[in-house]
Amino acid sequence: MRAIAVSEYGATPSLMDLDRPEPGPGEILVKLVAAGMNPFDWKVADGALEGVVEARFPLILGQDGAGVVEAVGEGVDRFREGEQVYGSFGGIPRGLGSYSEFAVGAQDGPVATMPQKMVYSQAAAVPTASMTAYNLVEKVGVADGTRVLIIGATGGVGQAAVQFAALKGGYVIATAPPDMAETMLHLGADETIDYREGDLFETVTEAHPDGLDVLIDLVDDERRLDMLAGVLKKGGVVASTIGQANTAGLKKRGIKAYNFQNKASGELLTVLADLIDRGKFTVHVSREVDLSEVPATIAEARRGGARGKTVIRL
Repeated sequence: MRAIAVSEYGATPSLMDLDRPEPGPGEILVKLVAAGMNPFDWKVADGALEGVVEARFPLILGQDGAGVVEAVGEGVDRFREGEQVYGSFGGIPRGLGSYSEFAVGAQDGPVATMPQKMVYSQAAAVPTASMTAYNLVEKVGVADGTRVLIIGATGGVGQAAVQFAALKGGYVIATAPPDMAETMLHLGADETIDYREGDLFETVTEAHPDGLDVLIDLVDDERRLDMLAGVLKKGGVVASTIGQANTAGLKKRGIKAYNFQNKASGELLTVLADLIDRGKFTVHVSREVDLSEVPATIAEARRGGARGKTVIRL
C-alpha cells in the first residue's frame, strides 16, 4: 500500500510502498478514503515521542482518518465490514498511522461510526482537533455568559473551540485576520481581533476593562502567555495546549492555569457525530491534497498560520 512515512526520527517524510497491516484481536482494518493532517503528526516524525513511546520504522505519519471497514479481527462486535467509520488510527509501536491507504484501529479506541451528514474528507478533519477543543472547553468551564478569548482561533482546534464555547453560551472573542473575521463570526464568535494590528493585550483590556474569565491560547510561548494572562480577572482560567502555561506563577496571581492534554475516545466521537448531524457543529476543510503532495504540504504547514483543516485524499 502507499503511505507517507519516515525511515527514522528527523528524516524527511516521503511516499513509500509498504505492506498492508492486518487487524489483531479487537481491531478493525479500515480502507481509508481521507486522512486529516495535524501539527502533532510531523512533531512525531521529528522525534517528539522519542524515548517515550517505542517506534517501529518505517513509521507512517498521521492519526486522523475516515473510511470503510475492510476486515475485523477476532472478538470485534462493535463494527462490521463495510461500515463507514472515522477516528484516530495511530499505532507508533507498529509503525502505523493514517497517511496510508489502510489503517488499523481498536474497537474500544477512538473510532466511531461516521457522521451521516459528512463526506469522508470532512469526517477525516474532525477527530483530534475537535475532540481536543470539546474537552478543552469543558475543562476551563465555559458556561452561559463566560467571557473567553481564544488565541489561534483560525486553526482546526481554534475553530472547533469557538463553536463549542458558543454552544455553552460563552461570549467568544477570537483572534483572526480580516479575511477570516466573517468565518469566525459565522462559527459563533461575538467579536474578532486582528492580532497583527496593534497590541493584543492593550486591545483586549481597552475593550474589556473589567477583565475576561477564560483565556485559551493555542499558539503562544510561556513568556507571551504569562503577559496575556493579564487580560483575565482574578479567579480567571488560562489553558495552553502546547505546554506553555506557568501554572505555579499564574496561581500566585490568582489565576487557575492548565497545560491541557487531551483524552480521546470513541464515545466522544459519537457525541461529535450527533452534534454534526443535528447541525450544531461543523469543520472547515481549507485544503485537500493527494498523498504524493503531503511532503511539500508538511513543509508549508510548519510555518503555521492555519486557516482550517488540511485533508489528504487516499
